[in-house]
Amino acid sequence: MAETMKKQVDSPDLVYGLEDKPPFGNALLSAITHLLAIFVPMITPALIVGGALELPVEMTAYLVSMAMVASGVGTYLQVNRFGPVGSGMLSIQSVNFSFVTVMIALGAGMKEGGLTKDAMISTLLGVSFVGAFLVCFSAWLLPYLKKVITPTVSGVVVMLIGLSLVHVGITDFGGGFGAKTSGTFGSMENLGLASLVLLIVLIFNCMKNPLLRMSGIAVGLIVGYIVALFLGKVDFSALQNLPLVTLPVPFKYGFAFDWHAFIVAGAIFLLSVFEAVGDLTATAMVSDQPIEGEEYTKRLRGGVLADGLVSVIATALGSLPLTTFAQNNGVIQMTGVASRHVGKYIAVILVLLGLFPVVGRAFTTIPSPVLGGAMVLMFGLIAIAGVRILVSHGIRRREAVIAATSVGLGLGVAFEPEVFKNLPVLFQNSISAGGITAVILNLLLPEDKTDKVVKIDTEGLEH
Repeated sequence: MAETMKKQVDSPDLVYGLEDKPPFGNALLSAITHLLAIFVPMITPALIVGGALELPVEMTAYLVSMAMVASGVGTYLQVNRFGPVGSGMLSIQSVNFSFVTVMIALGAGMKEGGLTKDAMISTLLGVSFVGAFLVCFSAWLLPYLKKVITPTVSGVVVMLIGLSLVHVGITDFGGGFGAKTSGTFGSMENLGLASLVLLIVLIFNCMKNPLLRMSGIAVGLIVGYIVALFLGKVDFSALQNLPLVTLPVPFKYGFAFDWHAFIVAGAIFLLSVFEAVGDLTATAMVSDQPIEGEEYTKRLRGGVLADGLVSVIATALGSLPLTTFAQNNGVIQMTGVASRHVGKYIAVILVLLGLFPVVGRAFTTIPSPVLGGAMVLMFGLIAIAGVRILVSHGIRRREAVIAATSVGLGLGVAFEPEVFKNLPVLFQNSISAGGITAVILNLLLPEDKTDKVVKIDTEGLEH
């Protein structure tokens, strides 16, 4: 395995290495290329949560704006490596999809409990603010946590994240939660609009040009938005009477805390650490950096520590938690630009976009079917990424049993949320239930070294 890894590290044909400083024009072009790959997934979680919890437009827009600001701040921390903080690589920070279903489930419970929307958001962000410190502490425990959370466990968690989100994606595909209220859910107009977006994304995904493939989701959303304009499905009222600049306000909606919500969110924070480790390792590989030894360990620790600190900052400003993104690794491979200095350009652009409220509000005008057409594919790819992690080291009978049991219980909770109502709150969320089951089984089930490893070529599962 070590020989295979070493070979992969030496293989990238980089135009600009980690410490190289590209000319302004090249650096700006590369920064924009990275933004094409991450921009839609970065703002989508806030739109999903805002729509599912029926938040006011201005609140959803603020979540979107702060997601961009926090992503810019986080990216700057990662690429510059301030002391022990940051990976020192072209590691891009973006909103963590792992928390979307958790936020929706917890928020829905709070709404049923009678909390106002301001109180609900202040509690969700307050819980996330405290939970982000768990990631900071985990950075120093990575050598020990690796023995507990294996690729099998990480793969199960990522797979459940994708599968759980599919429900949200297909709801928007049919018109969204608002369409269910109005009786237009599943109308041919909604399905046709969503299908058009999906078809465009699929067509672009089949193209040979890497830049066109990468731009598919953005192009699909733009075309879908234009068609929605002609159909009269775009409401511009949210863009009226906007201030010129949105300044971040710490704890804008107040600060509240709930122990039950914290236990669930805390578990997801801990499990997301290993997703970040995988993404950072992949970035090191494509950047021609070592993936073992002291320098590698420092990069992992710094990257995870930055993840935690950035989520602290993000949730304080009013954004959902952030993590290191994987999408930009494909951009590094495509362009041959691994220079961390490009990340500085990305950071500045993101902060500037987030400070102008018209940007955040504009995204809230995207009709649900347009988003749904792109999201069903995006969330399916997240699930496939989990499968890829799961099979990356081969599948034994033991790993197959762990995965099958964990996914079965996790999806079971998603289908029947009341099934574990008499158990601790951790088991009432599909992702945490499946993830914890995988951890427990990984610790308890004995290893059978005589069991044959089934190797699977994961090349076709790259996302």
